[in-house]
Amino acid sequence: MDLVDDTFVACDPAVVARLVAEPGRWQRWWPGLRLTTTRDRGLKGRQWAVQGALVGTAEIWLEPWWDGVLVHFYLRGESREHDRARQAWAQEWKRHVHALKDELESGRAPGGLSVADPGRSPDE
Repeated sequence: MDLVDDTFVACDPAVVARLVAEPGRWQRWWPGLRLTTTRDRGLKGRQWAVQGALVGTAEIWLEPWWDGVLVHFYLRGESREHDRARQAWAQEWKRHVHALKDELESGRAPGGLSVADPGRSPDE
C-alpha cells in the first residue's frame, strides 16, 4: 500500500516541525502503529519505520512554501488488517492533518498571512 498526501499549513515551518517531532502526536495520528524514528530531518521533517497493523515506512517532509509549509505525507507498507482499506488510512490521516492545520491557523483571517508561532511571545 502506498499513501501520499500534501496539505498546506499557513504557519512557520519550524512550529510544524516541532509538533511533528512529538511522539504523543504519532500515537494519536496512527493508532495501532508503532513508529521508530529512522531519520530526524529537523526542519525538513521525520522518517519512521512502522510496525503493527501496517509494516513499512512513513515520512512527513516539510517544504517551506510562501508564508507557510507544505506537509507531504508518505505511508508505504503491507497491511496486516485486511479489513482496513487504504481509503480508511487516508481519511484518518486527513482528519489529523486538518486538526493540526486548524490548531496552527487559529486566529488567521481567511486568505491572510500566517499567524505567529503560538508557542512564542511576540517579543522573541
